[in-house]
Formats: sequence, C-alpha cells, structure tokens
Amino acid sequence: MSKSEEWPLLSSIRNPFDLRTLPESVLPDLAHELRRYLIESVSRSGGHFAAGLGSVELTIALHYLYDTPDDRIVWDVGHQSYPHKILTGRREMMSTVRRQGGISPFPKRSESPYDSFGVGHAGTSISAATGMAIAARRSGSARRAVAVIGDGGLTCGMAFEALNHAGGLGLDLLVILNDNEMSISPNVGALANRFARLISGRLYASVKEGGKKILSKMPPIREIAHRAEEHVKGLIVPGTLFEEFGFNYIGPIDGHDLDTLLPTLENIKRLQGPQLLHVITRKGKGYPPAESDPVKYHGVGSPFDPAVGIAPSPTGSPTKSPTYSQVFGRWLCDMAKRDERLIAITPAMREGSKMERFSEEFPDRYFDVAIAEQHSVTFAAGLACEGMKPVVAIYSTFLQRAYDQVVHDVALQGLPVLFAIDRAGVVGGDGPTHAGGYDVGFLRCLPNMLIMMPADENELRRMLYTGFLHDGPCAVRYPRGTGPGVDIDDEMVALPIGESRECRLGLRGQGRGIAFLSFGPLLADVMEVAQNLDADVFDMRFAKPLDERRIIELARNRELLITVEESATGGAANAVDECLAHHGSTVRHLAIGLPDRFIEHGARSEMLADAGLDGAGIAKRVDDYLQRHARHLLD
Repeated sequence: MSKSEEWPLLSSIRNPFDLRTLPESVLPDLAHELRRYLIESVSRSGGHFAAGLGSVELTIALHYLYDTPDDRIVWDVGHQSYPHKILTGRREMMSTVRRQGGISPFPKRSESPYDSFGVGHAGTSISAATGMAIAARRSGSARRAVAVIGDGGLTCGMAFEALNHAGGLGLDLLVILNDNEMSISPNVGALANRFARLISGRLYASVKEGGKKILSKMPPIREIAHRAEEHVKGLIVPGTLFEEFGFNYIGPIDGHDLDTLLPTLENIKRLQGPQLLHVITRKGKGYPPAESDPVKYHGVGSPFDPAVGIAPSPTGSPTKSPTYSQVFGRWLCDMAKRDERLIAITPAMREGSKMERFSEEFPDRYFDVAIAEQHSVTFAAGLACEGMKPVVAIYSTFLQRAYDQVVHDVALQGLPVLFAIDRAGVVGGDGPTHAGGYDVGFLRCLPNMLIMMPADENELRRMLYTGFLHDGPCAVRYPRGTGPGVDIDDEMVALPIGESRECRLGLRGQGRGIAFLSFGPLLADVMEVAQNLDADVFDMRFAKPLDERRIIELARNRELLITVEESATGGAANAVDECLAHHGSTVRHLAIGLPDRFIEHGARSEMLADAGLDGAGIAKRVDDYLQRHARHLLD
C-alpha cells in the first residue's frame, strides 16, 4: 500500500499552507490519520508519546486558523509538539527523532521556521509569547502570538510571573491551557463548550464592553455588576484566577472536539486583549495503553509493537546492573529506615529519579512539589532550619533553574541539604536542553559546598551517605544510565572528606610519568588509556574540597597531570589549575572535559564520542598533546 493510500490526507500535507486548503469537514479524518501516524512512528523510533497523542486536534486547529509561521505558536516544554513537527514538513524525518543527526525531540529554531522558540524546560511559553507580542506591536505588525502550556507547566512560578506581567499590557495574546489531567463528562462538557463559544463570541464581547461604558458613569453600580459577573462565571468555570491576572478566561472546552475548537479559536482571533483558553485533553488519546498509563507512555525509550504495547521485562533474564538512579532510590529507602529526619523532595521527577518505592513506603516523608525547582530548594532549606535532613533529587539541568536559592537559601546559611544530582553530563536523546554539564562550575564557586563525583555504583552509595552525614550543603552528581557493574555494599560506609583513592601506579621512575586525575564516571575509560601509557590513575572523588595534598605531591613527581571529567569548562579542571597556581607549581596540565559547545542529541555513547570523552577520544587528546609538547613521555 502506498503512502497516499495509507495516509490519504496526511500525505498531501507538506506544510500548514497545504493544511489550510482542506475543507473543514475532513479535519476529523485528518486527526485520526495523524494520531495513527504518531503511534506508528514513535513505536518504531521511541520518543515522547502520550502528550502528543493528546494534542492532535489542538495542533490541527491552530495551524488551520493561524497564519503560521508568520503567526507565532510557542509550545511549552515540547513534549506535546510531535504532531506539530509532523504537520510542518518533518513527517518523513520522525523516525530519526532523538537519534544522532536526526530531528530534535523538542521545538528548535534552527530546525524549522515553524519552531518559533526553542524549548526543553517548562514554563517558558507565556514569557516568550509575551515578548513576541510586544515586538509585533512595536513594529506595527498584525502577527499574533499563541502560547500553549500544559497544566504541569503551569505549576512553574515563571508561568505565573508571565501571566501577571502580560495581563496588564493590553496585548492581543492568546494563552492556551492544555489541561490533560482531568476529563469532562458528556453533560458537563456540552455545557462548558456552549458557554465557551458564547463568551468568546462577538455578541457577548460587545454587550460586555457596551455595558462597561454605560456603567462607567455609575461607579457603585459598575462595581456591583463586576462582582456579579465574576460570581456567575465562577459558578460555571474555574477562570476567576486568570481574570484577576487580566486575562479574559474562556472554557473549559473539549480539546478533542474540532466542532468546538475551531469556532472558539475563530471567535478569539477577533477579540482584543489577553485571552486564556482552557482546553481539556486526554494524555495518550486514541491509544488505550497510553490512556490507562500516561506516565509509562510519557516517553518511550525503545521501539515497541503497537498491538501489544510496551512489553514488560522478561522474567528469568540475566540481572542487569542497576542504574545510578536505581542505586539512589535504594539508598534513599535504606537511609530513611535508619534516620527519621530524612525528607525526600523532587520537582516532578519521581519516576526519573527512581523514587517510586520511597513514595510508597514513606508517603509522609515524600514531597513532589511539581515543576517548581526554586521552591523545592527553599522548601528544603526551611526543613533543614528545623532539624530535618532534606534530600533534593533533581536533574542537573533543572538545578540550574534554582541557582539563586542554592546560593542564598542553602549555601549562605550553611544548611545541611543534600542535592542528589541526576543526569549529570550528557544525557542522550533529550539533547542539549537536558544536558547536565554545568553544575560543577556553578556549585564549586560557592562557599560551604561539598561536591562529590562517583566513579561507580558503590561509590555513589558511599557518597550519598557521606553527604547525608555532612553538616552543611552537599552535592553528589551522577550520570544517566548504568555504571561499570561493581558490587554494592549493603552497609553504609562514609568516605573521608577530601581524600582521593589510588587506582593504578605506573612502572616509570618518579619525575618522568603521567598521572590521570579522574573525576566521576569516566574512570573505566581512563584506566584503559592509562594502561597503554603506563600512567598513574587516581579517582579524585571530590571536586570540592580537592585532595590538594595528592595533587601537589604528584606535581612534584610527575611531568604531566591529566584531568578527565564529564563536565564543562569551569569544572574540576579549573579547581586543579587554581590549586597548582596557588602552590606555585609549573607542572604541565592537560584538561579533558566537555568542549565549549552544546552537544547535539544522540545515544549517550555517541554524545560522549562526539565530545571526545570516550576511550578513543581521551586517548587521542592525550596523544595529540604529547606529540606537540612532550614526545619524550611516549618513549
């Protein structure tokens, strides 16, 4: 069967211009095709899934009614944007999503003119769309701006900051709240849809504005009328909050009903001022397994059979090494049994941080604060002030969003908050928006901060325990995925703070050798390279405080120090440079870390190779340096 026969409507659409030539009557059929195509393509390639299934009709309606790409549609986070990618010229490339050299899993300005704003972190859409609307007004353009934000993204404080600002600017701005955490029964849905079409229509708007003019001459009556309007609307729709921000609230409406979506959006285009349309959608819409378990199908890591769904792991298969995240989840439960002061906090990353078991066993000591990274850190600081021992499980890329709170609310007060920093380094298919290369640099400069970097799973367990016992702020950073597969202690073992460990000593005489200072999970590759060079290897463990005694001793007795870390410029290598400079050492130092550029998405192994941080890349960096500066060390 040809593509035109399998997807008769979808295959005719190269871009939204083609979409807008279709009669409105066929759009429900197009939605059906688009949803089937999304199920088939993601089942082959993996990727974000459930949210996109829920945004199919909304995506069609927006591109059908708005003059994209001239009109700007800003998608929040981007999990819901796969239908948008399919309709904007990237249908044939969906099989490459998240793969090296393929299309991005998130909107990306350099990838398509229809991607008006690059995203990856939640809560940015309303701010960006507000800026675009202001720019359009200043240039005299009729271009429109639309922000599409999910109910999860709306838990960000930044989203409310933007609403508060935009509502008072008088902008022709539309914010669409794509609410996929609730459903509407048929009766309630019909009433809500009818009400939304009514208050978005010209008659309601003209009567409302005319009434304002008449009542403006009678202030007491105007106030009474305003209050009456708010109370009546408050009985029917949950929009009073948004009205207080200065937005005209419309909804909720069924986000899968094109017969309601299209006329409502058409009416809104004729309204002036900031508008907020509340649509109700269902995550995983049209694919029963995803509808029943949208968390499981939020992001699909590998291909699956759509007829079967994601298959459970086969029983009796060889036991795989636990991921670093799983090691953290196990330690968290073990530590909670020993110390009732432990409180675990996550900003909406329970599954990713492997906290499911903890949340079930210790529900009164588990807090998911939603996508509110700033709050998570200051909340932890408040707990620490009162004698609790908070553990904040957070991805490196999201900790960036709470840096001010780390500085002022935790480090400045010297509070014992343990940051379990997951996804440190490159992360794979999510790409540069989720990469965690900067935490060592921005944490190392903070007084009172302890920073540890485990080389394996057992070291992670020990470091978490060490950090929990530490009477001050501490960060333990670890990568996505599995480690080398070492045995993990059942007992809790604390490490001496600031001490490295010797992993390999070369046979060369003192004064002629090379010493590797390895920070974190690249130790296995470093050991392989060192074997070929007959070099020394030390697992440094601590980025702060450094084992300065070890570094200075090696500087006196080795000709070249090589630091290796999965973090960006400004990380542990800079700390070593500062140490050497402070002690007046002139020993050669080669720093190997993430390059000064963003690493595009791909498999984690591919990203490490791209960054020159796999075994071959490290060996090449060392060989190139020795050829240029110290050929005699190769003899």
